[in-house]
Amino acid sequence: MAWGLFQILMISFFHLIKLSSQQETSFVYETFRSQENLYLDGSATVLPNGLLQLTNASDHQMAHVFYKDSIELSSSKPLSFSTHFVCALVPQPGVEGGHGMAFVVSPSMDFSHAESTRYLGIFNVSKNGSPSSNVLAVELDTIWNPDFEDIDHNHVGIDVNSPLSVGTASASYYSDIKGKNESINLLSGHPIQVWVDYEDNMLNVSMAPREVQKPSRPLLSQHINLSDIYPNRRLFVGFSAATGTAISYQYVLSWSFSTSRGSLQRFDISRLPEVPHPRAEHKNLSPLFIDLLGFLAIMGLCTLTGMYFFKRGKYAEITEEWENEFGAHRFSYKSLYKATKGFHKDGFLGKGGFGEVYRGKLLLSREKAVKRMSHDGDQGLKQFVAEVVSMRCLKHRNLVPLLGYCRRKHEFLLVSDYMTNGSLDEHLFDDQKPVLSWPQRLVIIKGIASALCYLHTGADQVVLHRDIKASNIMLDAEFNGRLGDFGMASFHDHGGISDSTCAVGTIGYMAPEILYMGASTRTDVYAFGVFMVEVTCGRRPVEPQLQLEKQILIEWVPESRPTMEQVILYLNQNLPLPDFSPYTVGISNHSSVLIDAASLVASRSWSAASSATNSP
Repeated sequence: MAWGLFQILMISFFHLIKLSSQQETSFVYETFRSQENLYLDGSATVLPNGLLQLTNASDHQMAHVFYKDSIELSSSKPLSFSTHFVCALVPQPGVEGGHGMAFVVSPSMDFSHAESTRYLGIFNVSKNGSPSSNVLAVELDTIWNPDFEDIDHNHVGIDVNSPLSVGTASASYYSDIKGKNESINLLSGHPIQVWVDYEDNMLNVSMAPREVQKPSRPLLSQHINLSDIYPNRRLFVGFSAATGTAISYQYVLSWSFSTSRGSLQRFDISRLPEVPHPRAEHKNLSPLFIDLLGFLAIMGLCTLTGMYFFKRGKYAEITEEWENEFGAHRFSYKSLYKATKGFHKDGFLGKGGFGEVYRGKLLLSREKAVKRMSHDGDQGLKQFVAEVVSMRCLKHRNLVPLLGYCRRKHEFLLVSDYMTNGSLDEHLFDDQKPVLSWPQRLVIIKGIASALCYLHTGADQVVLHRDIKASNIMLDAEFNGRLGDFGMASFHDHGGISDSTCAVGTIGYMAPEILYMGASTRTDVYAFGVFMVEVTCGRRPVEPQLQLEKQILIEWVPESRPTMEQVILYLNQNLPLPDFSPYTVGISNHSSVLIDAASLVASRSWSAASSATNSP
């Protein structure tokens, strides 16, 4: 037992000897007139007044300054250090400021691998982000570089083995007097104090102007385990800078360092050396050169003025008092112009009596359809206002959702959701479009019937659409029908009487009584009936090129009625269905391929299943 106690005492004794031999490292440079224990390379130099200059007004420079003696960190004690330095970054007059500078902790003073461009004299492309870099840097960065995810052109960052900062903040300091952060311009040319403290795996960075004491709150706090970065625990500390093509003068005025925070030596801020500020060069200019500059200035001003008025006219808009309640839905013409790439032909979707439609994509949104209508006097304005009013008060899954509008001097613009499958009439009459099956047609008809019922009975006011037809039905991605184009719509209160006495609509869809009684919900129903026949037969209500008795679809349908005996035979599939073709009964070839016994059976079975589901 005595021998074991003796061993423990001996081991403890040797540990004490080892710890006592590892002294703390501490030094201070009030000025740099004495270059003792300093290693300088690149453009780094000490000026006669004691300033340590890293870079000057030359491009593609690189500079490093290190304390020559390495810092041996004890393996038995937690790694810690504190440093306080004063620096100044001075821009060259008339030239964009440089890339800034950095305080560096590294296991080596050899940075021959670094590039003199945007890597602060520390990193290069091949070692960018590589753990073999083994560098901790606190950067004072005066260039915004999106490649490194910089937040702005005036920030402080903590870099670990990479120029991509693990912690960053805009340059500022906490004012204990005002109780808030005050910004600091790194490129002001004035002296800036910086403190870097590392203890208990926490790195704190603080900064303040020359006349302000160390703030009570750090600017940056980052948890970092330096033992993982420096397993050998042998370090060098110093400064690094590079210019690339963005140049500035970079100075260190004073520097203090210690491996013990409590032993950090202070220096007299009031005795800092003066920072030189370069002056802009003035050259005597010849009168001819001055006249030429004046002429160019006048021409440039005239050009800018012309461009201003051109753009102002290009994007000019009109606003009236009645639009105030719709202001939230108004788009700027400039945004719509850019969304459609100047209404480029590549985004052209179609043209009709209402105008042209273009596809466009607004910022951070899905594709939209932009309807561009020419100004057509009072009638055009009435149609436009009807569309805008419908945008505010009508919401239904089978209506084309109108999102907003824009007005210009000679045109109106309406913005709606982009319907992937275009208009219904394209699928009925265009041989290049896919043929709609009977179930698809039935779903479309039911959807439009639901929308029309909503307009007549479910909306806040009775809405008469007055222009129901296949070309005003849009198809979404699932081929659901959506009723659009409310340019001819009229509104009246429930229980009231419509004051729409003028006969508007499209020939072939207009009910006979509309000429002497005006529009009503019944005239919308008549147009819907024509629409149903149009979808079923796959031909337009009026076909002037056909024989006289077949030109009007509705007149032809009473004329082509079968006998009830034939009806029963058709329903029982005891008699083949008649041959439908444009040459015999006025049906289009595009849709006749669907009208066969198999399709009829499928449609009837589908309809029967639907009826059974909805029946009591």
